[in-house]
Amino acid sequence: MTVYFIGAGPGDPELLTLKAARVIGECPVCLYAGSLVPEAVVACAPEGALVMDTAPMVLEETHAQIVAAHAEGKNVARVHSGDPSLYGAIAEQIRRLKADGIDYEIIPGVPAYAAAAAALGTELTVPEVTQSIVLTRVSMQSTGMPAGETLANFAQTGATLAIHLGIRALREIERELTPHYGEDCAVAVVYRVGWPDQMIIRGTLKDIRAKVRPAKLTRTALILVGPALGETHGFPDSALYDATKPHVLRPERTV
Repeated sequence: MTVYFIGAGPGDPELLTLKAARVIGECPVCLYAGSLVPEAVVACAPEGALVMDTAPMVLEETHAQIVAAHAEGKNVARVHSGDPSLYGAIAEQIRRLKADGIDYEIIPGVPAYAAAAAALGTELTVPEVTQSIVLTRVSMQSTGMPAGETLANFAQTGATLAIHLGIRALREIERELTPHYGEDCAVAVVYRVGWPDQMIIRGTLKDIRAKVRPAKLTRTALILVGPALGETHGFPDSALYDATKPHVLRPERTV
């Protein structure tokens, strides 16, 4: 018996990996985070499977379902949003599985920041503009952030920031980031990316709060901040396909 931690991607069932869809379709037990994973994603569960929305459950209850499945030799599809390695809350589940001698496997999924970049039609790493992405969040009512992992510290790098769980902290985000990026730095708020009601709001650190306010967004939104999101005319082409820069797979060409 194996527990499969499956990344469901951002919400679009077509963004499930082939392996994820196959495993969900083979598991007689499917536990999915219904607050973040639409039912359509787990619609491929086999007929007669036990399919449970874990949104109203606590950790001990979800683990009890896994233990019961283990006793019956039934594989479990534990379906999380995005990619399980990012804010998936799987570490504490794995700790309990190891304590009980239950095997597990992780199947990655499309992370929200990648789906958001696709929806925005942009690249998050632009030559000589920024070559790094910081995946972070704000504390609010969730687990506190470790010392040193502050927005201000990350902002000093000039990297593209992908901020989770921060839609209610836009004032704080503006205050922390403006001294480093400037008030005209581009910002994109992507709400429920991959869902039918997906919404994209573009702005700057100066005006994004005013633009988001009428939409009354309170959750399930990713905030992207950084110069790569703005108009980046004049940046150099990447060296990857530069004819003057040969590499092992593309020898120097002679004219």
